Amino acid sequence: MEIFNPQDISLTKYLFFTGKGGVGKTSAACATAVTLADNGKRVFLISTDPASNLQDVFKTELNNKGVEIAGIPNLIVANLDPLQAAAEYKESVISPYRGKLPDAVIKNMEEQLSGSCTVEIAAFNEFTNFMANEMLQEEYDYIIFDTAPTGHTLRMLQLPSAWSNFISESTHGASCLGQLSGLESKKDIYKRAVETLSDMNLTTLVLVSRPERVPLKEAERASNELADIGVNNQVLIMNGVFPSYDDSVSENFFSKQQNAIEEMPENLKKLKSYQIPLRAYNITGIENLRSLLTSDHYILKNESINLPRVLQINDIVEDLYQTDKKVIFTMGKGGVGKTTIAAELALGLSAKGKKVHLASTDPAAHLKFIISESNDISLSHIDEQAELMKYQAEVLAKARETMSEDDIAYIEEDLRSPCTQEIAVFRAFAEIVERADNDDVVVIDTAPTGHTLLLLDSTQNYHREVMRTQGDIPDSVKKLLPRLRNANETEVIIITLPEVTPVYEAMRLEEDLKRAVIATKWWVINASLYQSGTTNQLLATKANNEIEWIQEVNTHTRGQFAIKGWRPD
Repeated sequence: MEIFNPQDISLTKYLFFTGKGGVGKTSAACATAVTLADNGKRVFLISTDPASNLQDVFKTELNNKGVEIAGIPNLIVANLDPLQAAAEYKESVISPYRGKLPDAVIKNMEEQLSGSCTVEIAAFNEFTNFMANEMLQEEYDYIIFDTAPTGHTLRMLQLPSAWSNFISESTHGASCLGQLSGLESKKDIYKRAVETLSDMNLTTLVLVSRPERVPLKEAERASNELADIGVNNQVLIMNGVFPSYDDSVSENFFSKQQNAIEEMPENLKKLKSYQIPLRAYNITGIENLRSLLTSDHYILKNESINLPRVLQINDIVEDLYQTDKKVIFTMGKGGVGKTTIAAELALGLSAKGKKVHLASTDPAAHLKFIISESNDISLSHIDEQAELMKYQAEVLAKARETMSEDDIAYIEEDLRSPCTQEIAVFRAFAEIVERADNDDVVVIDTAPTGHTLLLLDSTQNYHREVMRTQGDIPDSVKKLLPRLRNANETEVIIITLPEVTPVYEAMRLEEDLKRAVIATKWWVINASLYQSGTTNQLLATKANNEIEWIQEVNTHTRGQFAIKGWRPD
């Protein structure tokens, strides 16, 4: 796998960088833009990532129009705020109905438009303006986007029925994307944008991943989704590849990455692949951006965590035991270690005499390597795909009773959304949580977002208000939301990593839960190198750079967090 160097690659005019949060999309996009600009190319770089730290990377105040970067005369950078764009879009869609529909219906509409899919639609609306701008096309050699739309969103935009007034008029059961009628005037521009994305002479999709199992799985999903709609000009960048080892920690780190690369999904192996070596430094400032693709440097600072005591998982277990929590969720983005933390909590509570049921969406074969069933611990595994198919079939059967084939196509696409999968799995989890009525402690390694919970809640209100239904809501689900809001019974533990994007994403997740009136007390910083004791210079420097984010979490949580060290297993 050769080193990624934009100078040595034949690139298209439009470059879209995509991948899971925290894999290094922004760093790779910025380094590409700087390298091309340094070599005399006119480059326009645009970020539509809600977790973007573009201003920190360039150490420059940015806006949504484009700002020249001092020291890089050929580079213009724009930072779009998709959350603000989504808020404006949501209001433009809902405002015509205020005062005309019941408050409960308006509340339902607002929640329909509060999910990540709506943020993505709003972001897509913003950057299509750049794609359609003929002056930009003539002025710049390359236009680079930090974050690409998902295949699901693009397929939705291609459906004629997606542009009608579904929220206010339909009983279809859509779970995620709201109506697009507020953007009807942009329909032709969207069509041209989708055509540009699928034109391999104009556009390259750059899939960014880390050499780890979960990010590679996510890259595979994104690759397949986009290939389904004709976006086939794809390349893979493996970011953060560890070059060599010289102690036991670095040897384990190296082996874990190599195993993930060897077991990479087959369709990713077919793509042209490049690597960016793991760097010790944080990717901020022009000097670091310029060296990201070429060289490393180590600056070991004599710093330590300024805490009276570093809390461990056992401290959280003790608090859960003392407060007699019945339902415990571990929440976080994919790849942060929810399953292993959930298993550790289950083991800790079992050791204190609690009878524990541990439920996971990870394959049971994976769980059994972490934990074994016993008299005090029982396990269950929820098959996400089976639950999703069951839910999809239920909603489609109900929709076919009253809807046209065009509208059914919309429903089928909406049922492929991340929200739908959350709701389907949530229904299965709701049945498991009822075990808490039998004096079991229930520990679950995945939980629905606040948006999904509010969607279910507002759907019930909508049903009561206008005597319609958007799919049957089982009694177990109806009972679960009040239980989740009962802080005396339920604990939601947020899992993150000691890095910029995972920490910011965890903060957004927490805000999402607050909207659903669900309190969080504990955070866990997982996979920290800080306490590993490694003597490898690169890893020791990375461990040193974790301190900033550990201190950030300490301030945010007021000390209510634990650190779990990196482990090879």
